[in-house]
Amino acid sequence: MTKEAAKLNNSRYDLKGYLRRSAQRLRDWFHRLPSNGKVDGEERERSKRVGSLGASPFSVLVRKEISDHIRSWRFMLLLGIILLTCIASLYTAMNSIQEAIQSDSSANDFVILKLFTLSDGTLPSFISFIGFLGPLLGIGLGFDAINSERNKGTLSRILAQPLHRDALLNAKFAASLGVISMMFLTLGFLTMALGTIILGIPPTLEEFLRMISFTFIIIFYIGFWLNLSILFSVRFRQPATSALSGISVWLFFSFFYDMILNIVSKGIAPSAETATVQDIVGFQNQMLWLSRLSPYTLFNEATTTLLMPSVRNLGPLTTEQVHGAIASPLPFGQSLLLVWPQVTGLIALTLISFAISYVLFHRQEIRGRA
Repeated sequence: MTKEAAKLNNSRYDLKGYLRRSAQRLRDWFHRLPSNGKVDGEERERSKRVGSLGASPFSVLVRKEISDHIRSWRFMLLLGIILLTCIASLYTAMNSIQEAIQSDSSANDFVILKLFTLSDGTLPSFISFIGFLGPLLGIGLGFDAINSERNKGTLSRILAQPLHRDALLNAKFAASLGVISMMFLTLGFLTMALGTIILGIPPTLEEFLRMISFTFIIIFYIGFWLNLSILFSVRFRQPATSALSGISVWLFFSFFYDMILNIVSKGIAPSAETATVQDIVGFQNQMLWLSRLSPYTLFNEATTTLLMPSVRNLGPLTTEQVHGAIASPLPFGQSLLLVWPQVTGLIALTLISFAISYVLFHRQEIRGRA
């Protein structure tokens, strides 16, 4: 009993000492607080240091990458090319919009949307320029995201800091995608504002929603090419090799993929003499699904449906299906529902590319330069 009593007394004294020390720390903390509500210079500097140390590594990396992109000549050149081509397409749309309105009186309620789709034949339309030049922006911002850090010897120094590998990869992608988002949101609003000023017709709520959805589809589309270029940057050690790989994939889907599909279609097309309607419709659906393996096709179908409310279907239709249909523009909700598979496909391609680059980057061995 005496030993148990001694242990109980010792535990009591330990508890009293712990409470006494805690109270002393609390009093010291209150004494360090400024009495008049103002912070002197030393306390301000200390709070700044604590704030910088308390910031997450991901946010620091994102801010650094965004500043590097905005200040780089590469981004300035790509921005200038896209801005000039879009202004040129806007000019051609302005020249031909009066004739288009007179020839298509059913679409007079969507005049602002015609700025993105019309062309007088001298230059492609706005969506054609974005579909063709947008991948170059994504490839240009991501082809040296990882291998340039590796070649300069800064990758090992960054990862020597208390941060995870995925924070670096996520920051590279988030910063580039943030710059692309700000760029195309600004460009879309600028186009709409110039059209409103020149035409004198303000956009309706449905036109505004369609333009916002169109801008987000552009971001998803360029995000896929950005992730693909980051994947090549992780896989190859030289930036020139990763850049050429990204441009090769872009050229393949922009030009050669449709040529290959035309050759395949001639080989598997049903005979015109013995084929039934079901055979022809099945063949058309099969070729349509093969063409949708290309991100360029997914982007064209999604943007065309959103910016042209008169588009009511994206597949082949029989005479029985067309009979009795009312020729009227689709509401915004129905158009969005129609292009939802295309948007999901673009997001899936982006996630697949990011997952592959994520796995490869985590399996690589990173060493400092000798």
